[in-house]
Amino acid sequence: MADLHTSEAATGTGNRSRPRAALLALCATQITGWGIVYYAFPVLLPHITADTGWSAATCSGAFSAALLVSAIAGIPVGRILDRRGPRAVMTAGSVLATASVLAIAAAPNLAVFTAAWLLAGVAMAASFYQPAFAALTRWWGPDRIKALTILTLAGGLASTVFAPTTAALAEHLSWRGTYTVLAVVLALVTIPAHALALRAPWPPTPHTSAPPRSERRVSVARSRPFLFLAVALTLSGFAVYGVVIGLVPLLTSRGASASTAAWALGLGGAGQTMGRALYATLSHRTGVTIRTATLILAGATTTAALALAPGPIPLLVLLSVVAGMVRGNLTLLEATAVIDRWGTGQYARLSALLAAPVTTADALAPFAGAGLAASLGGYPHLFTVLAALSALAALLALGTRAAATP
Repeated sequence: MADLHTSEAATGTGNRSRPRAALLALCATQITGWGIVYYAFPVLLPHITADTGWSAATCSGAFSAALLVSAIAGIPVGRILDRRGPRAVMTAGSVLATASVLAIAAAPNLAVFTAAWLLAGVAMAASFYQPAFAALTRWWGPDRIKALTILTLAGGLASTVFAPTTAALAEHLSWRGTYTVLAVVLALVTIPAHALALRAPWPPTPHTSAPPRSERRVSVARSRPFLFLAVALTLSGFAVYGVVIGLVPLLTSRGASASTAAWALGLGGAGQTMGRALYATLSHRTGVTIRTATLILAGATTTAALALAPGPIPLLVLLSVVAGMVRGNLTLLEATAVIDRWGTGQYARLSALLAAPVTTADALAPFAGAGLAASLGGYPHLFTVLAALSALAALLALGTRAAATP
């Protein structure tokens, strides 16, 4: 315990610098933000198309565009976070998120609907996981894995809480009325939580050991380990999200009912929560490079197993749960990828640069996955390709060891 306090004092991240309510507040705001801005959309999409006549593809395109905007906006947001901390950024993001949801609810035409989703993309960049990760990483210091694990465990409940809540509201209200109610909830939970709970002083940028002379000419963002890491996580993210989107049609093609396939997808979400609970132990027992390659390879293995196993259905459901456990670990792997290699000095900016291509891949995966499945002759073949992409990503991950560690 004494060593821990000494370490925290050295990094400027001791308990006194932590806002006591920050972790609890961020758990609440991540559940609410993800649940309303992200997970409510697929629930309300059939209601939107039925009421407006807009195509599902066009509406989904607006949603995907929001994810792309989030990836791009995350880079300047990360720079601000590194300098000033999360309070102003995340509070503004909450206000913007509320405004965007209200604009979506009131959109008179498709152009305004799309513009509102683009605004929501900026709000996501300022209020979702990346700024929350940056806050906990700087404030919690050596205890960051514990704090990040708690946050992502809570964040995993977003769909569990708000998907059925949204569906229940939609039974009694129009989709516009449902979004309006959700916007009020979003404002009441996230704006005061970010404004009041994130007021602690922002710890100064920690000093790290100087890199070797051969690396001083190249910034971290342009170094080979960083570029390898970005490509590896992007390929892995595309494959993982492709599996999530393709799991239900894969299982139905194997003979599962639509209800069973939906349960398998839901149980995979529960697997994510279980997987995240195991990450701290894995982090303590493995080095960052081996851990990165191993988890990505585990994703490749579960994807290949889903592609090759014709059944029985209980086995496929079990594989989907195991795949969910791997996804849960990969979320925390991405959250800690920068600090485990390059420290906290530029954490928010580097994490945003790393997240940008990964988020882009996530946004493109539904369209690309459906197109590949059609051209390849079915979802089993798609899963084989996704497994190969993950295996390639695992090989690239072996080249992500940073020469200079903090």
